[in-house]
Amino acid sequence: MEFLDALSALHLLRPWWCLLLPVVALLWWWWRRRTSSEANHPRHIAPHLDQALRVGGQTHRRFTPIDTLALLLVCLVLGAAGPTWSRIPNPLVAQTAPLVVVLKVTDDMMAQDVPPSRLERARHKIEDLLDTRSGAATALIAYAGSAHQVVPLTDDPGLIQPYLEGLTPDIMPKAGDAAADALTMAEGLLADSSVPGAILFVTDSISSANRNAFSSREGGSTLVMLKMAPANQATPVIDASGAEQVDVSADDSDIQHLERLLAAAYQRALIGDDRLAWKDRGSLMAVPAMLLALLWFRRGWSVGMPMLMLLISLVGTTTAPPIMAQEPTVTRRAQVQDAGNSALQSLANAFLTPDQQGRWLMRQRDFDRAALHFREPTWQAYAMYRDGQYAEAAELLGHLDTADAAFTQGLALIKSRQYRPAVDAFQTVLERDPDYPEGERNLALARQILDYVEETREQSDTGEEAGIGADDVVYDNESNQGQETQQTGDDGDGVLTADQWISTLDTDTGDYLRQRFAVEAARGGQ
Repeated sequence: MEFLDALSALHLLRPWWCLLLPVVALLWWWWRRRTSSEANHPRHIAPHLDQALRVGGQTHRRFTPIDTLALLLVCLVLGAAGPTWSRIPNPLVAQTAPLVVVLKVTDDMMAQDVPPSRLERARHKIEDLLDTRSGAATALIAYAGSAHQVVPLTDDPGLIQPYLEGLTPDIMPKAGDAAADALTMAEGLLADSSVPGAILFVTDSISSANRNAFSSREGGSTLVMLKMAPANQATPVIDASGAEQVDVSADDSDIQHLERLLAAAYQRALIGDDRLAWKDRGSLMAVPAMLLALLWFRRGWSVGMPMLMLLISLVGTTTAPPIMAQEPTVTRRAQVQDAGNSALQSLANAFLTPDQQGRWLMRQRDFDRAALHFREPTWQAYAMYRDGQYAEAAELLGHLDTADAAFTQGLALIKSRQYRPAVDAFQTVLERDPDYPEGERNLALARQILDYVEETREQSDTGEEAGIGADDVVYDNESNQGQETQQTGDDGDGVLTADQWISTLDTDTGDYLRQRFAVEAARGGQ
């Protein structure tokens, strides 16, 4: 998240604690005035003797124990007030904003100044980016003289890869640069999303005919440009678009830069989501408070210690930090390499709760071990879902009574091919929250899938399993029409296996995309 975004969202969760700040200031002023008066005019020593006994004239310490105590109390009060500037992400919602990747597929992208070619490098970069977006919705659009949706928003990166490999300039129905149409199509895909997303253009340049579409674009989705061109090539339209720009690199630095930009976009999207709780950052104020407390080990710096300990105990019992209020940064020094390593695990247990260890493992995309560490059922179910343990996640989510839990349970049931329970789960979502985003749409899709599966089963039931199939095969050729043929078979039941069926498919998606794009271009022209 950018500094200005965080600053605009900064507020206090418990602002009434700030009523103690004037009290702290008043006590500080009263004590400084009292001690200053006693130092200048001692009550038990004659003034002339006091003047004779002083060494160093009227010099005095500028920073006194009462100053340290006042600053420490201010830190504790601000920490108790609960400063925050970001929200806690819901574990049942993808932790990355939806992304639409827009790829330019023209003859210009076949230039080899970015080896092996601009287009080939672009495909590799998109694949690398998809590997980092497990569980996040991603769509793919290709454009040349016309724009076409290749894959809609999906959380399965494996679905995008075969279509990405089939994108070449010869399958595009028109030559040209329809970047403006691609931008409109991408914004349309993100229009129905409950979380504002991002648009990534992977292109070497944008023609001047598209300048107005990009320069007059209103705020909303974050626009990012991955420039597939040499650094010395001028890109005036991209520079004037106001989009975030990332230059292609030979290593993964460009992908890492994109990840940071997309993460910032996600954090900005979370700020406006009123369904999510704010993340309490009050624990951060403990750091300066502890540094100031170290000064109390100095000799003579013990003023107000009973009052300090009383306030610390009061703050500790009143403002217990919620889950995820403190980031598990210590685990970077004690990384858990093996769950069976008792020494490292004991060290992690000494500093981190099981839920904090699970959060760290989630960041490392070790979802299986994260599910074993979590004690909070919502996060445990989400880790199981990300790990592909759909049946186990659905069973655990069934014990939760929130609309989010029922929604994710429906998704898990769909992926575990339990379609009828999935319909019930989505119905539960609408019962708990009639206005839940995507609730009605997913319920309708689940019903369509269920009807299709049941209808297909009915049509494929020929009675063979019930023992009522045909007793014999008879050929009627009494009119001597046609040609003599010979039926061949094997000892099996004549049903193709899954591997045999897959081997009969054409795995090249280029021909399919060429035909589909041609039809879409023709319809657009009409």
